[in-house]
Amino acid sequence: MRDTPPLVLTFAGSDPTGGAGLQADILTLASLGCHPLSVVTAVTVQDSLGVEDFLPMEADWVMDQARRVLEDMPVSAFKVGMLGSVETALAVAEVVSDYPELPLILDPVLASGRGDELVTEDLLSVIKEALLPQTTVLTPNSLEARRLAMDEALDEEAPELAECARRLLDLGCEYVLITGAHEHTPQVVNTLYGESGVLQTLRWERLPSSFHGSGCTLASALAAMLAMGMDLQDAVREAQEFTYQSLRGAFRAGMGQAIPDRLYWARAGEDGGG
Repeated sequence: MRDTPPLVLTFAGSDPTGGAGLQADILTLASLGCHPLSVVTAVTVQDSLGVEDFLPMEADWVMDQARRVLEDMPVSAFKVGMLGSVETALAVAEVVSDYPELPLILDPVLASGRGDELVTEDLLSVIKEALLPQTTVLTPNSLEARRLAMDEALDEEAPELAECARRLLDLGCEYVLITGAHEHTPQVVNTLYGESGVLQTLRWERLPSSFHGSGCTLASALAAMLAMGMDLQDAVREAQEFTYQSLRGAFRAGMGQAIPDRLYWARAGEDGGG
């Protein structure tokens, strides 16, 4: 028998478009040579324009899905995306607490690309209190970073991103990778922060489209790289490169956002180019 590829367990909501969520994670992990294991946290009603509704899974079902797989297979990394409810978030936090040696990549899915709200304030609190202390790398976009770090009692305006990163690190995660697609900069600037401050800053060409599932792609790509044993900063760099190439090869299947092509490398020669 062949050696088993690295196994990555993703907790995420199901997206029927295949652009984001669980389906995006599965495509990304498989494209990068990992075997994806998946736990459904919510079922969504959405298209490429936005999320119309979602139904969180019962917490016991989330926990049972994960426990069954974890007791059977040796997982190398966790990726956590949309949670859907306080109860689901607590279930995920309880499961991953039994595996503190495994890297955990947390993509804090707070809203859809259109701005549809996907968390309550209570759920936001649970993410900060129960999951951030267990997180290896948190991967918020700049809007999510400000929302997670904002203290309404102290802040009259949103803090700078470096201050956001400091506050999020103080909540217990080891590293914070803040992506800058929502910032008004000529290039997209993504910055990795650790306890000592800025560890890495990478700049990427700002592509003309908006994309459905770019954050899911980045977080699951990073989980894949770490599962394969890559050094953290190399893993962050390679995950961004994979995401950028997926976005460059994106296609518009519907009337809304473009869908990243996580199998861009398999189609690279279809136009006769090489």
